[in-house]
Amino acid sequence: MMTIPLWMFLVVAALLFCIGVYGVLARRNAVAILMSVELMLNAVNINLVAFWRYITPDNMSGQAFAAFVFVVAAAEAAVGLAIIIAVYRNRRSVIVEDVNLLKW
Repeated sequence: MMTIPLWMFLVVAALLFCIGVYGVLARRNAVAILMSVELMLNAVNINLVAFWRYITPDNMSGQAFAAFVFVVAAAEAAVGLAIIIAVYRNRRSVIVEDVNLLKW
């Protein structure tokens, strides 16, 4: 049985993470920025599961950490979208540069 080598998982995860970083730095829309953060968290999950599979497949620590990252990602999406909706109701814009709620 042929298995996929570890470096292939790491390359895919690195590409996903780079796309996510580019999305966070280049986008103006807050929803697109949240989607890019989700891409970065999924890249982390790929790394966690790949290293678990190749280093210690006997214990379930990699899958447990991946499940924890899924929970954090879901909480981040829920809180982030709630903040974006609240900002949109006040400012009528989801462009990050237009949000200056903390300025006097």
